[in-house]
Amino acid sequence: MAGRGLTRAVVAAGTMMGALLVAPTAGAQVLGADAAACNGGQGPAIRATVTGLKDTRGSLKLELYPANEQDFLAGDDELAARGRPFRRISVGVPAGGTATVCIRVPQPGRWALFAGHDRDGKAKFNFWSDGAGFPSARKIGRSRPKLADALIDVGPGITPATIRMQYLRGLGGFSPQS
Repeated sequence: MAGRGLTRAVVAAGTMMGALLVAPTAGAQVLGADAAACNGGQGPAIRATVTGLKDTRGSLKLELYPANEQDFLAGDDELAARGRPFRRISVGVPAGGTATVCIRVPQPGRWALFAGHDRDGKAKFNFWSDGAGFPSARKIGRSRPKLADALIDVGPGITPATIRMQYLRGLGGFSPQS
């Protein structure tokens, strides 16, 4: 009987630890113009936890694209001309190296998600100083980011995502901070 009680205690402790790992950090503020969608559970939306920010300079943005090669990372004017859905949320970079940002999604389904750290404030990607990240944990390296690394399946509620930022690191190209 004592063994069964210990087993229940271990299972309960494991369940509590699992909940702590999945739940957003207590007190973590959801940022962005769409924060109310994530805070109120009004999907479809993505709650992206962006980690590995190099510093607090500039701004952080999330961009949502249709999940196809032609539209992925295309300019917003080009997407608008083709009648394609696109969404961008920009926020200041919080202290602490981690940001939780919400972005509404037009409808459930497969989308492409990009995170950018505009460190120089020029609103255009600067290869030499800015950071990039995607839901995939794969190293970007020296090549153009791949659509497969940006894909995310969004349900009708709030879809969590973790994005680890990457910055230019010598000849190896873009990779996460050490």
